Amino acid sequence: MTGLIDAGRRRGGILALAALLFALSACTAAPLGAAGAGAATDAPTTTSAPAVPVTELPADGAKDVSPTAPVAVSVTTGTLHDVVLTNPSGTKVEGAMSPGGNSWATTEALGYGNTYTWSGTVTGPSGNSSPLSGAFTTLKPSTITSANINIADSATVGIAAPVILQFAGKVTDKATVEKALTVTTVPPTVGSWAWLPDSPEGARAHWRPQSYFAAGTVVDVSASLYGVPLGGGSYGKADLTSHFTVGRSQIVKADAASHRIVVIRNGQVLFDFPVSYGKADLPRNVTRSGIHVVSEKLADVFMTNIAAGYTNVHEKWAVRISNNGEFIHANPNTVAVQGSTNVSNGCINEATADAEQYFNSAMFGDPVEVTNTSINLSAADGDIYDWALSWSQWRSMSAL
Repeated sequence: MTGLIDAGRRRGGILALAALLFALSACTAAPLGAAGAGAATDAPTTTSAPAVPVTELPADGAKDVSPTAPVAVSVTTGTLHDVVLTNPSGTKVEGAMSPGGNSWATTEALGYGNTYTWSGTVTGPSGNSSPLSGAFTTLKPSTITSANINIADSATVGIAAPVILQFAGKVTDKATVEKALTVTTVPPTVGSWAWLPDSPEGARAHWRPQSYFAAGTVVDVSASLYGVPLGGGSYGKADLTSHFTVGRSQIVKADAASHRIVVIRNGQVLFDFPVSYGKADLPRNVTRSGIHVVSEKLADVFMTNIAAGYTNVHEKWAVRISNNGEFIHANPNTVAVQGSTNVSNGCINEATADAEQYFNSAMFGDPVEVTNTSINLSAADGDIYDWALSWSQWRSMSAL
């Protein structure tokens, strides 16, 4: 399954603190033992060592701090001891001290809408000690929005598989979100994110390569969404990752004029079956031309098409190639005309034995290239129409 990094513990790593010091405003820790509440007003005056300048990031009293922003405390002359940053419940935030003891930084992200408090001790060059104090508050989103990646860790997919990032709500700041998304491939593969029209669940971003993946490509997806503004006061709930592999190359050549499908694996013909495509008497009965993507396999399925006059018809070995109801599946009722006449309501019908063989060979992400029909695949045909768009069209749908 996709890796999910919880909001309590996230990306970290010891910060490069030295580079931060010059950008910060210093505060001063009061020396221990200095005159304060309860001190006698007639006590003899004594000279104490000067307070040790301390730099806190973010500054004491800061509000609406990003939970993923750098968080550190440092001194230019002196040493830090027993530094602790706690949340309102008293839980310590994980962090690490620099080797010289002059800086400490968190190694995990913070939570939303919390006040964090510093404690510890600072010792100056002359041995004088001062308490460390201060607090700041992280931002509180109006909405926290989750998301998911369609391809699970360790999955093997076909050469046309798109990466789909589905949000459980709207995203209005798409450019900021897209900057937090990365896809890394071995070997290197040219590809791009595109924002498709929102699904009923919310916004969705798809990534596809310019051309089909090379067989064997290893893909790593990272969506660093925690702490990222999605727009409208909404922020990402968690970071997501996925690591998967592209399997063998398998392409279905589906020429409606030929009344056949040819399955090509790694450049060689694997199957060449007679079939029947949509009869095309009405637009709804036209098998769409264009590059479809295998998205689901159902060994047994009950199909309903009210407009065509049937409900709950039991079919076998069904491979879904679009969300408009197009499948490649067994249909014993059309065997007599398979290979010669197109009579279906838009699906690609096969004989039962042929359908089972193709079913067992197919996987998510395989392309099915349908040609020689009167209507092209489009956004009206469901979620995955990525390959129906030219590369220039696809790139124009990126927010960057």
